[in-house]
Amino acid sequence: MIRRIGRWFDSRLHLAQPAREALNHVFPDHWSFMLGEIALYSFVVLIITGSFLAMFFNGSTAHLIYHGPYRALDGVEMSAAYQSVLHLCFGVPAGLLIRQMHHWAALIFIGAIVVHVARIFFTGAFRRPREINWWIGLTLLVLALSNGYFGYSILGDLLSGAGMRIGYSMMLSIPIIGPWLAFLFFGGRVPVDVTIPRMYGLHIFVVPAAISVLLALHLGIIWRQKHTNYPGPGRTDHTITGSRIWPTYTAKSIGLFFLVFAVIAALGALVQIDPVWIYGPYDPIAILPGAQPDWYLAWVEGAMRLFPGVNIYLGPYLIPEVFFPGILFPVLFFIVLYLYPFFDKFITHDNQPHHVLRHPYEQPFQTALGCAVFMFLFVLFVAAGDDVIAVATGTSVVTIRLILRILVFVAPAVTGIIVYGLCILSRHRHARGLERALESASAEGRLISGENEVTQ
Repeated sequence: MIRRIGRWFDSRLHLAQPAREALNHVFPDHWSFMLGEIALYSFVVLIITGSFLAMFFNGSTAHLIYHGPYRALDGVEMSAAYQSVLHLCFGVPAGLLIRQMHHWAALIFIGAIVVHVARIFFTGAFRRPREINWWIGLTLLVLALSNGYFGYSILGDLLSGAGMRIGYSMMLSIPIIGPWLAFLFFGGRVPVDVTIPRMYGLHIFVVPAAISVLLALHLGIIWRQKHTNYPGPGRTDHTITGSRIWPTYTAKSIGLFFLVFAVIAALGALVQIDPVWIYGPYDPIAILPGAQPDWYLAWVEGAMRLFPGVNIYLGPYLIPEVFFPGILFPVLFFIVLYLYPFFDKFITHDNQPHHVLRHPYEQPFQTALGCAVFMFLFVLFVAAGDDVIAVATGTSVVTIRLILRILVFVAPAVTGIIVYGLCILSRHRHARGLERALESASAEGRLISGENEVTQ
């Protein structure tokens, strides 16, 4: 019966041959190619958990008096959004678990994109013909960072409110168009009643739709161009080695999905994250000591803490100090990333299509540059918690900040030099190993030739 049904459809749609070709599509076996799938499956978990949360979240700033299961805030005035989050955490079965899974999935989603982009950079997978996918991946990262900010800004607690005020100030600092952009995204001077509903719409509709479209386009281009592969025997720019999509790769991919889901579920159940009930409702005149953004925005926070206070006037326009580390630095950073494939072509004079990757040690300058940039971002990440470090070590925050301002220049330079030297050593070691292998093969060939002459 199944065969007859299949033949009936194939006689009308002619799907058998395309399906057979699709099932024979080959994917490489190296584990690093699964990093993109971890991001994809984390996004799937985000959609699943987010759909559940949307049934209970109230994206409204209407003020009310809380009388709910969390007795510590009984009788406290708060927004309807914050009240719905408390109800979700303490009044909805499995609500806290799903909310924490959603938050952990967001962190893993962004982390997997970052590691995936790093893998592409260090192996040269951005070269022709894959520049478009490099740009799509960077755009996915920008959208993920933005949606993470929108997500934790809509809860109505003290921490999210403080982050919203910081974001408003950063956008307001943009010369000329800053006030218009701030009005577009925030609806006016924060806090206003339209801010949370506006960000809620961006968080659950606009940005996820854009991410879904770009993911589909990203996967479609990979399918069309075929995968890259690491150097090895029989691997050329015209061949691809690995597992067929059915059944081997499909089994591995399904197993990875359940593993990602299990890890996120375990984190949601066992590791507390963003306990908004401790922070209390948002109050514009209150502060939360030791407050830190999520890790993926800590580098921007650290840049704002380390950058010196410089205010510039351009005629009647003021460019405040927050503009340079908060807006200009991230924008320039991503512009450089978007343009890097062209920089690589200019440096290497290589405009040929490539399907075989480069080992990191084969490109010492690029590997050293990438590691130096990561060290630079790591110092900024640490700087985002300079007040916490000062309290923990009993040191003045001024001293900690001075040390970090020195390290932000010294640490990347030292890292780049060390990595460059290690790459040169690895390249020489690999070249010597290749020479010994060729000599051994040559000696074996002479031995075989000699034996054949004696036999003859």
